[in-house]
Amino acid sequence: MQLLRGVYERFAAILHELIKFGLVGALAFVIDFGGTNLLRFGVELGPLTSKTIATVVAATFAYFGNRYWTFRHREQSGLAREYLTFFVLNAVGLAISLVVIWFVTYAMGMHDPVSYIVAQLVGLVLGTLFRFWSYKKWVFLETVPDTPAVVVENQAGPLTTR
Repeated sequence: MQLLRGVYERFAAILHELIKFGLVGALAFVIDFGGTNLLRFGVELGPLTSKTIATVVAATFAYFGNRYWTFRHREQSGLAREYLTFFVLNAVGLAISLVVIWFVTYAMGMHDPVSYIVAQLVGLVLGTLFRFWSYKKWVFLETVPDTPAVVVENQAGPLTTR
């Protein structure tokens, strides 16, 4: 029974993180996707420039949403370290999207809005999978519980270890 409870508690925590991550991500998606399309088709910036600018704005929003809501229970290892690591990993996620957009736009020669939107969506899915995994691994670290002191009796007397 204890084993089942442990599995449930572990699954529940991950599920709650996924839901919160998804909600922050949905809002960041609106900023990223809407901003990219506004810059690309409204302001008429290039496809890669549009994506880069909108992603930087969305990533800033996502950082604060994830830090102070999704992963607030995790260890805080310093705003500067987290922020820098977060943006390096977002740069990798952005690079994944840019490769897809570049491939569709320039290698395949598809310059229409539908192709651009599909390329954005494919890049977004691949980049999001990478970001979720990498945030948990390198940015929002698992809190390590204090280990209680253990007293071990030996011939010389009690010995306290951790």
